[in-house]
Amino acid sequence: MFKKGISHFGTFFLAVLSLLPISVLYLLADAAYLLLYYVFQYRRQVVRENLLNSFPQKSLAQIIEIEKKYYRYLTSLIFEVIKMSSISEKEIRKRFVFKNKDQVNEYLNKGQSVLVCSAHYGNWEWGTLGIGLNFSASHYPIYKPLNNSIFDKWFRQIRCKFGNQLIPMRQTLRALQASKNTPSIFSFGNDQSPSVNELHHWRTFLNQPAYIQLGIEKIARSTNRPIFYFKINVIKRGYYEVDCVPLCLNPAETEEFEITRLHTQFLEEMIIANPPYWLWSHRRWKHKPKQAIVNIKVENKAQVQELF
Repeated sequence: MFKKGISHFGTFFLAVLSLLPISVLYLLADAAYLLLYYVFQYRRQVVRENLLNSFPQKSLAQIIEIEKKYYRYLTSLIFEVIKMSSISEKEIRKRFVFKNKDQVNEYLNKGQSVLVCSAHYGNWEWGTLGIGLNFSASHYPIYKPLNNSIFDKWFRQIRCKFGNQLIPMRQTLRALQASKNTPSIFSFGNDQSPSVNELHHWRTFLNQPAYIQLGIEKIARSTNRPIFYFKINVIKRGYYEVDCVPLCLNPAETEEFEITRLHTQFLEEMIIANPPYWLWSHRRWKHKPKQAIVNIKVENKAQVQELF
């Protein structure tokens, strides 16, 4: 009961905090950066290790520079997410602009559904709101529910503004079946870290073996829904543009793992070009091939065996 009370107070506090002007929230973000990075050193070891392993060619000074830029962006992102509780449609449209929408709309206008691939890069949460505003078709973001049911309910409410219909990962196939007769957009994060028993396929990602979910590939190949990568570009603090990039327009004609290679490579190139805006504090590589080698299909078994 006490924990529930704390959670209810927490969501109430966040809702009130979101009412502050975003310029004030950014001042709080600047203070949070100093606390998270220098005082509490929030996951600094995780971030440093991820960066060193991903960019072995960079010097320690370059790694630390990226690290600091990442924490500055992370704290801004935290307060941008809080702002979602009260942000208006007008503000989202001004701050999150979609480019190259025509090809996506061509499919939707013909009554066809599309799949969208993105990642924890830039402000993906505002991106969810933006999709709901910029496309007339029903939008179904696939997400992992939070363990705390009270905070999960609050986040679902703010994410579902502007017409979005969040779908828990385990209910994806059911939602696809229920919406098959109307044009829709199902959006997937391609950098989610699955649990060990969900491992499907290993690839080298940022110089490290990474397990990649096959959900979007399986759905695309079986339904032949075209896939677009929504590439988020950070223009300046609080302002974003999204390129709607056609990734694979005829999935049924692809080879096994081809779609997985395409979207993984696309994200890797985005991160290499502009590293600070990816979620480096996420434990993306917490599982190693040895833990699941008997249950998965390995892209290059010889390379993986060299790790043992």
